Amino acid sequence: MIQQRPASRKKALAAIVLLILLAAVCIAAGQWQLRRAHDREAIRAARLAGQQAPALTLTAATPDGPDWHRATARGHWLNPFTVLLDNRNLKGQPGFWVATPLALPDAPGTAVLVLRGWVARPLPPASLPDLTAIGGPVQVHGTLLHRVPRLFDLGSLTGHPDTTLPQPFPAPDGVPPRVQNLPLDTLAAASGLTLLPVVLEQAPTQDAGLTQDWPGPSENASQNYNYAGQWFSFAAIALIAAAVTLWRTWRRPAAPQKPESARS
Repeated sequence: MIQQRPASRKKALAAIVLLILLAAVCIAAGQWQLRRAHDREAIRAARLAGQQAPALTLTAATPDGPDWHRATARGHWLNPFTVLLDNRNLKGQPGFWVATPLALPDAPGTAVLVLRGWVARPLPPASLPDLTAIGGPVQVHGTLLHRVPRLFDLGSLTGHPDTTLPQPFPAPDGVPPRVQNLPLDTLAAASGLTLLPVVLEQAPTQDAGLTQDWPGPSENASQNYNYAGQWFSFAAIALIAAAVTLWRTWRRPAAPQKPESARS
């Protein structure tokens, strides 16, 4: 039988260490997937609770409300401050979200930003339809969010995010500006409005031909549980391989040293 050499034992020890490290990485990845699953379950529970709770009435005194709570607001549209959110696809079709502040009657200069709906990106030479909301007092129903849903912005990595509104705002030509993301403080600074710390995602309605089909957050926790199981399986395989390697290495004696007489 071939005896195990010291050099081979060192290689086996290195392999064992690498397998243990691999198992640790897999366990960490599995735990991260479990946390993602728990987060998605919490989101689903919050959405269900918000849908079942009585609708809130937004006023100038409304604090930062919980996400996905039903809400309603009365006021009039501030069409000059409409902003288009770019790169918002619907069922694979590129388009824009139309965001317009709604002035609240109980405090002049106070408004809530409403995501009114989606409009398709026109193909040249066509142009966007008239997105002007109806005048006069209106009542808007929808779902509360604590901010406008964001998209990944490459400019944020370089310190130049695509959130800049034109100066002056609104523009003299009346064309709504296009940005990828719209923080509430950016809109408030550019418009001079006092905005509520919430956003209202409008429920389906007839509004300038817009489509109110909003993408909600992913709630598929079972997918994360499946991924976690896979990562824990990989960790188990790595640990078993490390144990087998350790057993095979240390159960065999090292090769005996040759006597001095045999060397001469």
